Amino acid sequence: MVGRIIETEDCVAEGAAYLARIEPRFAHALERTGPLPLRRRRDGFEPLLGAIVSQQVSVAAADAIWGRLKAARLTGPRQVIRASEEELRACGLSRQKIRYAKALAGAGIDYRGLRAAPDEQVVATLVAVPGIGRWTAEIYAMFSLGRADVFAPGDLALQEAARLLFGLEARPSERALREMAAGWAPWRGVAARALWAYYRVAKEREGIR
Repeated sequence: MVGRIIETEDCVAEGAAYLARIEPRFAHALERTGPLPLRRRRDGFEPLLGAIVSQQVSVAAADAIWGRLKAARLTGPRQVIRASEEELRACGLSRQKIRYAKALAGAGIDYRGLRAAPDEQVVATLVAVPGIGRWTAEIYAMFSLGRADVFAPGDLALQEAARLLFGLEARPSERALREMAAGWAPWRGVAARALWAYYRVAKEREGIR
């Protein structure tokens, strides 16, 4: 069963108001961040390729690589399949990410079908593709499909933001943060937006593209 879908800024505001009511530290974070961004993207191949590009590099580096891919018109599945390794490497992709990009391009994912699939089915479908881990699948579910209750506890910026906001001695592990986030349902996707926004304010840099 598909739950609530975030379509507009009003949806995000509704979730933020709920989080502020149930957790005073979210109320504090939202006072500092102001209104949270919608962060909706198109679904399909391109945002997943963008997520692969973003893996294990800074936001600035990912933006630069993505800009070169766009300039070279190498952001569609057919173009990626046809592109040589040299062309993709010239845009900044590592050998491993080239393999992942080509695997995604040839995976034949039913992107339209994912729109009606339950959250865990979306994640399971995507992680079956080499190079797409749970973090990438959860980011896709949140931003491209608008799933209101999906969270990405493996994200380092979310872990660091949770450490700061909740006064923890160390960054919570992926498992520990997933357990923390259980109490933020059914708006865990908005909780993620709040933590990324808090990270930006606290660290003065972006934690997510």
